[in-house]
Amino acid sequence: MKKCEQLYEGKAKKVFLTEDPDILIVDYKDDATAFNGEKKGTIVGKGAINNRMANYIFKQLEKEGVPTHLVEELSDRETAVKRVSIIPLEVIVRNVAAGSFSKRLGISEGTPFEEPTIEFSYKNDELGDPLINDYFARALNLATWEEIEIIKKYAFKINEVLKAFFLKADLKLVDFKIEFGRYHDTIILADEISPDTCRLWDVHTNEKLDKDRFRRDLGNVEEAYNEVMKRLGLN
Repeated sequence: MKKCEQLYEGKAKKVFLTEDPDILIVDYKDDATAFNGEKKGTIVGKGAINNRMANYIFKQLEKEGVPTHLVEELSDRETAVKRVSIIPLEVIVRNVAAGSFSKRLGISEGTPFEEPTIEFSYKNDELGDPLINDYFARALNLATWEEIEIIKKYAFKINEVLKAFFLKADLKLVDFKIEFGRYHDTIILADEISPDTCRLWDVHTNEKLDKDRFRRDLGNVEEAYNEVMKRLGLN
């Protein structure tokens, strides 16, 4: 598959057109950002790890009935994906209190929920990705009611699959962020699922093995990402 002109460059990826108008090529970068781009750095090898892990997880989700944008892994860092129109909603599913949730609501980090919760953020860097609810999403015409319900259904399904998947590797899925897009009027999972977008803690020690090590200057960031890959048998 031939890579053509660059369509877009984001915080973690470059996106290229191909000769097929329905297919794009995503090139994962080692660049790392946090706090809406205020903190920047590099996590060596992150691009290759996130590419391979996201593709593997997307294949597992496809088997469970969740449609994704994955077409084909092309190299360590490059993957062919379906060209979707991204719905500007960041969907966050939480199983345990952590991060901004704990800060906003005064709940101790590590407090488990009786059932998972879901949040929407308006995907807008200039506004700092503000939290919104279903009605805000409709008022902004980001999605229809039907699309919002489909997104919720898939999000909770993904959570159940991922919790079991990571638990086999002695990893606790604390929370994760996902994005969806429209592909020929069908809602499908897009973007990625990786240590960049998930909080993953060791089930025995609660050691953080995700991007929080970068956000919070905990050190051993590359080692944490590689540890997740090792536990999943992907390196």
